[in-house]
Amino acid sequence: MTTPAGPEVSDGPYDVNFCFPVRELENSKLKLTPFIPSTHADLLFQGCADHPELFQYLPFGPYDSASDLTKGLIEGRIGTNLSMILYAIIDKTRSPHPTSASLSHAPSQVNFAGVLGYLNSCPIHLKTEIGFLIVLPPFQRTHVTTNAVGLLLLYALNIPSISDSVPFPGLGLRRVQWQTNELNAKSIRAAERMGLKMEGILRWDRVLPYGKGKPTDGIEPRANDLKPGMGGRHTAILSVCWDDWENGGREEVLRMMERQS
Repeated sequence: MTTPAGPEVSDGPYDVNFCFPVRELENSKLKLTPFIPSTHADLLFQGCADHPELFQYLPFGPYDSASDLTKGLIEGRIGTNLSMILYAIIDKTRSPHPTSASLSHAPSQVNFAGVLGYLNSCPIHLKTEIGFLIVLPPFQRTHVTTNAVGLLLLYALNIPSISDSVPFPGLGLRRVQWQTNELNAKSIRAAERMGLKMEGILRWDRVLPYGKGKPTDGIEPRANDLKPGMGGRHTAILSVCWDDWENGGREEVLRMMERQS
């Protein structure tokens, strides 16, 4: 059973600055909780330290330390932008304290599965984007990605009021989008599996530095380019909208979440 929207986070140790109400989201398999640098930054850094390939298609990272990650990603990119929030993914099926129910979901390297969040969110136009997705290697090809993305979709697209068809409230947004490097076939498949539809390719959408494992399609900038030595990225953009959601999209996402072991 999926019951994703918990009480609104309004105080406590959470350092959030987001344009929509912030809630912890969870079902029987996962818990998404707002990313707290003092609690989660070292877990994320340690989980990524030996796997720089996790940042291959992301426009940020890799990082040299937990403090570098906090400064660059949280303070420099997310915390200052009302359209963004980052969630820590806690795998509830892996308990570091199996004899203590009260501690069973405390974050540790045993059950900290990665991060994801919303970005490019806009209350005026009722839309958001799912991004910042990093699933650590021990949790890949499990239930984690499906359930984490599913929880964000449920919260974004469900209407705010409860009804027979919507037993838990959401934000009532009209559009959720997903952007990724056009070379990132794995990300595109993940989005399409969750019901997002390919809308097209934004050519030369991003400036990317050569090196640091960032693929740039092998396309060289023009002569005398304003950013010499930096390649480009063509971006695939996908979306799921309220009409997709209310015409079978929600039910398919719930079925996928239920059947993932």
